[in-house]
Amino acid sequence: MIDTHCHLTFPEFADRIDEVMAQAAAAGVTGAITISTESRDAQAALLIAEHHPHVWCAAGVHPLYSDQFPHDWNAIRQVARHPKCVAFGELGLDNHHGRPPRDIQDRVLAEELTFIESCYADGIAKPIVIHCRRAVEDLLPILRATNIPADRFVFHCFTEPPEHARMVLDFGAMLSFTGVATYKNAREVAESAKLVPTDRIMVETDAPFLSPEPLRGRRPCTPAYARLTAAFLADLRGVPFEEFHAAIDANAARFFGIDIPAPSPGTLETPIP
Repeated sequence: MIDTHCHLTFPEFADRIDEVMAQAAAAGVTGAITISTESRDAQAALLIAEHHPHVWCAAGVHPLYSDQFPHDWNAIRQVARHPKCVAFGELGLDNHHGRPPRDIQDRVLAEELTFIESCYADGIAKPIVIHCRRAVEDLLPILRATNIPADRFVFHCFTEPPEHARMVLDFGAMLSFTGVATYKNAREVAESAKLVPTDRIMVETDAPFLSPEPLRGRRPCTPAYARLTAAFLADLRGVPFEEFHAAIDANAARFFGIDIPAPSPGTLETPIP
């Protein structure tokens, strides 16, 4: 499997990318997509992806960084053109944190979606990673109003209740889950993960955040821990790990348009340090 969403540009991983990806490979997590938060971060993410064959990147402006003006859409477009950039994002809305104000988030999101539509018209039709915290009912009408097909969106780090999961599924997007799904105080998230169709679910870490059980609280979370969340979700959904592992690989490969490297023999049974 791969970690479909992490932040390898964050300080926790500075000068440690080789070590982090080697640890991941030893756990059977053979690649990662490093997601950007704004234009300079997108350029840094591309540099990492260019230097690591099994790392890809995404380019976009995160809603929690939407007040960090100016946003260099030309720089993001240049990153998006690169073959190692496999998505736009992450972008969306956040009603959980108190900043930036929603008027700024709304304005930047509208600008970003218009920018992405222009990229699609220019042949840069990459999938879109959505950040959505307590904002499903606000965000879905905005996405529906674009010309972007619903199946090009993935709602990453999904932490919303089942009724909102159903809304996103009815819209037509993918759902991706982090270690939050493993937490005993996040039963609603686990219930949401149970109802997602096999061909619409992905797994991620959001590293350096959200280490799954039994490593909850360990910082930094690393891409290797995606295997723990995958194993939990397989058990939760009542399917053999090998079957679930094959499904999430197929989903990530199809959605992001990448070839997922096979793990070394026996690594999926290796304990994670």
